[in-house]
Amino acid sequence: MKRLGIFLALWSLATAAFSQPMAPSGERPPVIAQEFRAAWIATIYNIDWPSSSRLSASAQQNEMRRILDTVASLKMNAVIFQVRPQCDALYQSSIEPWSSVLTGSMGRSPGYDPLAFVIREAHARGIEVHAWFNPFRALSNNSQAVSNKHITRSAPGLTKRFGTMTWADPALPEVRERATRVILDVVRRYDIDGVHLDDYFYPYPSGDLRFPDGKSPAQRRSYVDGFVKNLYGSVKRQKPWVRVGISPFGIWRPGVPSGIEAGIDSYEQLAGDSRKWLKNGWVDYLAPQLYWRESPRKQSFSLLLNWWRQQGSRPVWPGIATSRIQSSEDPGRPASEITRQIQTSRKIGGASNGQLHWSVKSLVRNQGGIAKQLGSVYTQPVAVPAMPWINRKTPAAPGLSATVRDGKTDVSWQVGGGVSRVAIQLKIDGKWRTQRIAPASAKSLKLPAADVIAATAIDRFGNMSPPKVLAR
Repeated sequence: MKRLGIFLALWSLATAAFSQPMAPSGERPPVIAQEFRAAWIATIYNIDWPSSSRLSASAQQNEMRRILDTVASLKMNAVIFQVRPQCDALYQSSIEPWSSVLTGSMGRSPGYDPLAFVIREAHARGIEVHAWFNPFRALSNNSQAVSNKHITRSAPGLTKRFGTMTWADPALPEVRERATRVILDVVRRYDIDGVHLDDYFYPYPSGDLRFPDGKSPAQRRSYVDGFVKNLYGSVKRQKPWVRVGISPFGIWRPGVPSGIEAGIDSYEQLAGDSRKWLKNGWVDYLAPQLYWRESPRKQSFSLLLNWWRQQGSRPVWPGIATSRIQSSEDPGRPASEITRQIQTSRKIGGASNGQLHWSVKSLVRNQGGIAKQLGSVYTQPVAVPAMPWINRKTPAAPGLSATVRDGKTDVSWQVGGGVSRVAIQLKIDGKWRTQRIAPASAKSLKLPAADVIAATAIDRFGNMSPPKVLAR
């Protein structure tokens, strides 16, 4: 019994020697950097995910985990997940049928809810999920089989054929209302961080073929403008922290700015007055598809980005074509072109920094060695930029406790309502580094041993608290 007492006493002394609680400190860490770093996950044609409609549910989920692990490893913080490619759904919907990209048969359940799965897995990794909707494309190919629930069967009078495709006609109030209702249904039922639309409001022209609605370009723009304005207001009334973003064609109009050339006029032919949406604040971010290189000047990346960022006060985060690295679309494009564009986007004036990569497949494949290149520009985790035009309220600093033990720092925190993430900074050997931006619900982490640790609470709007700092 005496020996046991001596052992316990020695064990207690050893634990005290190697377990060191950290105490409050007056030191101030650097401000947490903010930048939107996202990748599109396209589901139409099985471009990015799932790789095949023949995969089992578990195989699909494993593929998605690998995608999200890649995004997290590259220190990116958002995915743009396509959930409505063609008036169908990659989530449980009472309005539209299950997408055929999941099972090969429209209307057939995959046996789980992909959007709910992506949200859960992404949020666990500190990654935002922006649900990507195509509001008016009904069928990408008219030869595919459709379910009785699809709009071409349930309400064919709302659709028009255009070549090999079918579109829901944006001129019809019922079509615009339906698209809005679909999007708001997802906003209400799912914990998404954003709503995202791309450039497909009207179909791209095909030779001499024009959309058969008898409407003028000005009329079409008025329909789309009204839809965009109404959607933005509706989302904000339901959940004001959900960001609304649009990714238009990268050139507003040929010749704007001077010297810029384009094969189409997005303003006239796609009804995309995206400059108006930016100027009027009908988006929380605009992501023009600037898929060209820096040169030649007729489609210069920096010239176009500089023009876009002068058109309004909301963020402009360029879409960049990572998929064109060493591709048939752009033979010889090096991975370094992408990192140069990221660096350029940081230098050109704007409300906040950010980029969107088309598409995630190129990152998963490490196309042209892009992972190493991105490691030179995405050196630390960063927070998604705030939305001060919606909310400026500063959240309270988190409660924080930390203990250094066995060469590790055990960190625990408590946060108030509305906080979604906690940024952890460590000071090791005199240098500060943002180590993780974790979901607030995680409540604890095991990190490298540090001399000083700081925790900052981040709410759903991107607002950051004062840091809570502890030191040895």
